[in-house]
Amino acid sequence: MVLISTYMLAEVVGGILSGSLALIADAGHMLTDAAAIAMALVAMWIAERVATAERTFGYERTEVLAAMLNTIALWLIAGWIVFEAYHRSFGTEDPHVDGLPVLIVGTGGLLINIAAAWVLHRSSGHSMNVEGAFQHVLADLMGSVGVIISAILILFFAQDNPADALWGFNWFLVDPILSVLIALLILWSSRHLMFTVMNVLLEGTPQHIDAYELCNEIEEVEGVTLIHDVHIWTITSGSEAFTAHILVDPSYEGGNEVIRTTVQDLIHNRYGISHATIQLEQTGATCKEDHHVDHLLHTSRPSAS
Repeated sequence: MVLISTYMLAEVVGGILSGSLALIADAGHMLTDAAAIAMALVAMWIAERVATAERTFGYERTEVLAAMLNTIALWLIAGWIVFEAYHRSFGTEDPHVDGLPVLIVGTGGLLINIAAAWVLHRSSGHSMNVEGAFQHVLADLMGSVGVIISAILILFFAQDNPADALWGFNWFLVDPILSVLIALLILWSSRHLMFTVMNVLLEGTPQHIDAYELCNEIEEVEGVTLIHDVHIWTITSGSEAFTAHILVDPSYEGGNEVIRTTVQDLIHNRYGISHATIQLEQTGATCKEDHHVDHLLHTSRPSAS
């Protein structure tokens, strides 16, 4: 956060002096990078609060909400970049960019973003919250690459009079064009994070767990007749929960405790689910919950078609 906040000021000054939209957009994105990291830190602090009777799962979902807000902020930034690029390209004034200061400041920004991305990448795979901050920095890194490419093309091809530029192309337009490409890359790279966040908030089955396979494996445990009323969801990154009703064969002589222990070991050791609640039943006649048994129709997760 310190690295990004400090260099952001240099990019603001460089963007104003050079007239580069790409540089100003990159500076604005660096501001949101710092805010994203700050939000991630605050979310981590809140998530560490202990569970209470009012919030039995604690505050761990705060990290998921922070990831969602960071992704929405990324999309808003991308929209602003496209809006500004449109006005730069089709406005009444011809765009003019001084390539050398853009190149110098953009190169410095690239180095800062590489350092920040390296710091965040080490934890991004274990937390949606950190992944959101990492996506901000990654998008800014792409922006810095675009700034450098824009500056090089302008330095080599753009002339004082754009009409006399190489091949008759106004090379100053490279700046807004690359800005739009950067915005599209931001949208593309952040889409997976938003899909993951929405799946968590909708209590969807975690993407790495095959619910059909899990149910079939449980029903293969000795003494188990049928599993129903199954719910699998993510509390926060790396913390999944599982609840189910298991119908026990009345003739099974091993005892309910053996079945419960075997099933819990399977859920925890094979699928990495930390929180499991299992209700064992001799009959489903008194069960009040919805007996959805979709797993009986599949041997594995259905294809996207």
